[in-house]
Amino acid sequence: MSNTLTEVAQQLKAANKKVQLIYAFNGAGKTRLSREFKDLMAPKNENGDETDLSRNKILYYNAFTEDLFYWDNDLEGDAELKLKIQPNTFVDWIISDRGQDQNIIANFQRYANDKLTPSFKEEDVVESGRKTGKKTYPEVTFSLDSGTERTGSIKISKGEESNFIWSIFYTLLEEVVSILDEPEPDKRDDEQFNQLEYVFIDDPVSSLDDNHLIELAVNVAMLVKSSSYVDGQGVRFIITTHNPLFYNVLHNEFNNDLYKKQPDGSSKPIYKRGQSEKYRLDKKADGAFELEKSNDRPFSYHLFLLSELKEAIKNGQIEKYHFNFLRNILEKTATFLGHKHWEYLLEKTADGHPSPFAKRIINLSSHSAHAGEEGADIKDEDKEKLKDLVTFLIDKYGFWQQVESND
Repeated sequence: MSNTLTEVAQQLKAANKKVQLIYAFNGAGKTRLSREFKDLMAPKNENGDETDLSRNKILYYNAFTEDLFYWDNDLEGDAELKLKIQPNTFVDWIISDRGQDQNIIANFQRYANDKLTPSFKEEDVVESGRKTGKKTYPEVTFSLDSGTERTGSIKISKGEESNFIWSIFYTLLEEVVSILDEPEPDKRDDEQFNQLEYVFIDDPVSSLDDNHLIELAVNVAMLVKSSSYVDGQGVRFIITTHNPLFYNVLHNEFNNDLYKKQPDGSSKPIYKRGQSEKYRLDKKADGAFELEKSNDRPFSYHLFLLSELKEAIKNGQIEKYHFNFLRNILEKTATFLGHKHWEYLLEKTADGHPSPFAKRIINLSSHSAHAGEEGADIKDEDKEKLKDLVTFLIDKYGFWQQVESND
């Protein structure tokens, strides 16, 4: 069944699960879905503004979160490189009211570089020319300790910046979960999250190596599973990602129950696998969307890409990014079979060398990593060769035979 993103958002809300995990390609609409869900949970008033009450119903992390941060590169002096932070209540709250700046630093260094240290600049909040007694944190600088010297005010990489922004959100999330663990609202030491219903996380960090990505997935899963949720009451989580490893680790983690030891020595379940739902979000050729359940097991990514290729061939809709899919399949299969180079999987020439079409695959797959990119300069002979190669791979390597028979 195909839907609009608004209908997909409504479907997620109606599912009423503690956690819903969604896999989708880049360009398939994950970030737009997070906005649709936010608008569903926190509709604007007649003036187009969010009310305070509705704004507190959902916390979300997506590409728009990173827009709160921008660089002042000090182009004239090249000395005071600062990451500026747009005014927002959550950064001020987590640092000033909760004193969590050191936890932000620790979370950042865990996934980035333990020698790289952020420093928040503190300023007084001034209204009508007078100090209010509140503090704000409009910018952050970074220093690097090499062991022999400390270099201050450096510009970090885009990946490190993404890690840093996620670390602020994750620290905020840890603190919120901790506050809401108190079941009695009037006993909580902060009331602003009493109305919180959902947390929507869209692709938290895509620049991590596999080890750190697995660690991040495990930490996120533990935080979600351990959060207070009794008799269907508590914060619900929606997590979307385009990263197959991140998805698969979360899939496995959410399939494991979590128990908490009680004072009398017994164990009580605080999370059951039935409280989760897993999906794959597909964008159809007609622009509609389909949210397909995927609860049985984590999917094999290369087999999923193969099915996407077959569908494109069947419908005559081969695009440039499909060559990236093909190369991804070849690389993973070569590793599985013990080959150093994926070119060895291709048909051989008469003299025993890999097909010269390998170079064409490299050229066509070099700059097309995402399904949202437009196909261009695809010759008919390249499309025919892709069809032939997919057929060859299916016929040649037996573990794909089962996939064929299950179509």
